[in-house]
Amino acid sequence: MLSSETRINTIIAISFAFILVALSLRVLMRYPGDKSSSFIFSTIISCYSIAIVILLFFRLEYSIYLLINSFILSLLFCFSGYFIARRWIVPKIAYIPFGRAKTLEQIDNVNWHKLEQPDLERRFNAIAVDLHSTDLTAEWQKFLADCTLHGIPVYNARQLEESLTGRVKIRHMYENDLGSLLPSPVYSLIKRSIDMILVLMTFPITLPIMLITALAVRLESDGGALFIQKRVGQGGKEFNIYKFRSMCKDSEKDGAQFASDSDMRVTRIGKFIRKTRIDELPQFFNVLKGDMSLIGPRPEQKIFVEQFEQEIPFYSYRHIVKPGISGWAQVVHGYAADVDDTKVKIEHDFYYIKHFSLWLDILIVFKTLKTMLTGFGAR
Repeated sequence: MLSSETRINTIIAISFAFILVALSLRVLMRYPGDKSSSFIFSTIISCYSIAIVILLFFRLEYSIYLLINSFILSLLFCFSGYFIARRWIVPKIAYIPFGRAKTLEQIDNVNWHKLEQPDLERRFNAIAVDLHSTDLTAEWQKFLADCTLHGIPVYNARQLEESLTGRVKIRHMYENDLGSLLPSPVYSLIKRSIDMILVLMTFPITLPIMLITALAVRLESDGGALFIQKRVGQGGKEFNIYKFRSMCKDSEKDGAQFASDSDMRVTRIGKFIRKTRIDELPQFFNVLKGDMSLIGPRPEQKIFVEQFEQEIPFYSYRHIVKPGISGWAQVVHGYAADVDDTKVKIEHDFYYIKHFSLWLDILIVFKTLKTMLTGFGAR
């Protein structure tokens, strides 16, 4: 028989966990990209873990039986909603076919409808329009005002494209006030503290993994276990990045080259540690030194940076934040094999900088953990 105190503590913990789950999913689901079922599971288990840590920290009595049952119910409720929404709920967005709005229908997972005239034939979730188009007549403008009055959201085509693709188009950067896109200095300080705490807390787990990996790399092929290379970081300053060597010795004796998924220079152990991202673990020391963050745009070699600065407008803008071990471009796009791929990755980096926040970092962490644990996901 549970005591009154135990029952109350458990109910409060369950309520806290469920509210945290609801809030987290509500915010994280706003960000673009595919949200797999494992993402839902990661969110729920993280929220319940926080509730349990609080109970243990304050040494409060609780019922593990009630916690487990509520956890299972939360999983059933959230997964049911997820699969119903994925199967039956597809956004219906009408667009006015002027300017950039004409290209929106190329974006997947949306039921697009082209408006031929300023009249709503049926109900839509939103209206997309290029507000800078010279073809937007007074009649269309009145129509947009009427839509707003009737509770139908009206979105600028550029902003809607960014929210659906997770990319800020390079060709649109001139339209943004770059000053307003500066990352929050307050969150930058908070992020630095979080980085330090998380790295130190995970050392009991990551240090043994690093030792085993270093031994495996040395036994498989000639050369050192670590690969040390100059990369360009925040403010365009160079630093030494640490990685476990995943390629054969002297893999870049002919100069720097793009890496790819099927790169013949990669060793057998290298394929595994790259797939699970174990090769990035030594960068925890870069984080402690202050060269990097856990989350941010991936740092590039100086030779590539100089090339991209000539070919890609605003490329150097990505150096406004610290580079990261994992980042938005990494989890939604993967490796860049050429300049065109790099342009797409840069657009993802710009999106990260524009939406620089704790919630986006949490989403990237979940996606990164999925890749590490399953081996699947963007690389």
